[in-house]
Amino acid sequence: MLKQYHIKHYNFRLVIYVVALTMIGISVIGSAQESVQDKQIAGLLIGLVAMLTVSLIDYSFILRFNWLIYAFNLGMLGLITFHILGGDARGGAVRWIEVAGFRFQPSELSKVLLILFFAWFFGKFHEKINTLPVIAASGVLIFIPWFMVENQPDLSTSIVIAVIFLSLLFLGGLSYKIILGVLAVVIPAAALFIYLILQPDQKILEDYQWIRIMSWLQPEKYAENVFQQKNSIMAIGSGQLWGKGLNNDTVFSVKNGNFIPEPQTDFIFAVAGEELGFVGSAIILALLLLIVIECILMGRRAKDLSGQLICGGVAVWIGFQTFVNICVVTGMMPNTGLTLPFVSYGLTSLVSLFIGIGLVLNVGLQPLKYRMEG
Repeated sequence: MLKQYHIKHYNFRLVIYVVALTMIGISVIGSAQESVQDKQIAGLLIGLVAMLTVSLIDYSFILRFNWLIYAFNLGMLGLITFHILGGDARGGAVRWIEVAGFRFQPSELSKVLLILFFAWFFGKFHEKINTLPVIAASGVLIFIPWFMVENQPDLSTSIVIAVIFLSLLFLGGLSYKIILGVLAVVIPAAALFIYLILQPDQKILEDYQWIRIMSWLQPEKYAENVFQQKNSIMAIGSGQLWGKGLNNDTVFSVKNGNFIPEPQTDFIFAVAGEELGFVGSAIILALLLLIVIECILMGRRAKDLSGQLICGGVAVWIGFQTFVNICVVTGMMPNTGLTLPFVSYGLTSLVSLFIGIGLVLNVGLQPLKYRMEG
């Protein structure tokens, strides 16, 4: 389980990037909603302990519990799906479990658990990954947790899970011929899907999901539903180069005027743009990019395919979620409800991300060259 690792292989750069980004997030959260800043600080401390612990446990040992990991994930999601332990409803959705005052969102931890499981699965069946039985089996295995998340309903998280899975399938060695064949079917199907959901009497999406899309496409018609994104763009632009400063009390602040509900979560980048300006926003995005790059580089040096998939999965998770969040707050996509990794408020999300980074660090402690020399 524990090995004699070489300290020279511990990626302290990645740790510095993650901690620095989280501390910036804590500062911006404190300005957006001071009452939750202490909780985010607690999340950082818990996350650091989790990251350090996981980084010192051989990921190959963790992957031995592959089916237990998968079953545990289904068990957590099942508590929400079957309303066990009393799901906490927010905004018409049931996504949280609350026990003794402690709130927990299983779908966030599900991301890292699924990365672990499919890193083992595709690593084990790598030679048969282009066969129908393996593709079908993996499809069934991902569909069950995906459906449970989507049924909460949590479309945005279910999309992230789907993207992570497809990325792992591709990194696992899926043939380009199969990919092109699937695209030949998926692209027309996606076009038909988009056409159907744009119909006023559509029954595919929940009403709030449909309104989010329509308010993005026709903001003049659904102005009352698009104010968040409009105010977010205004806030980012008003920060100019250096921003208005954290915790400012200017009356010309979008944040101080409460024009963005719950700014500490999905729209935290709008607060960062207003108060830290272009420079602060660029630093946040640069740190996120550096984290993704470090994950990719460590994956390239991994001792086996499972290690590569763990690093690749975490990189896609952070990169895709960042891309979608920034697109939303800048009005380039409909509002999805996805948080900005390490920056937005959310203990389950933050701790889950730190666990993912801990796994990547452990992969980095066992590079291919080191294994061959040993």
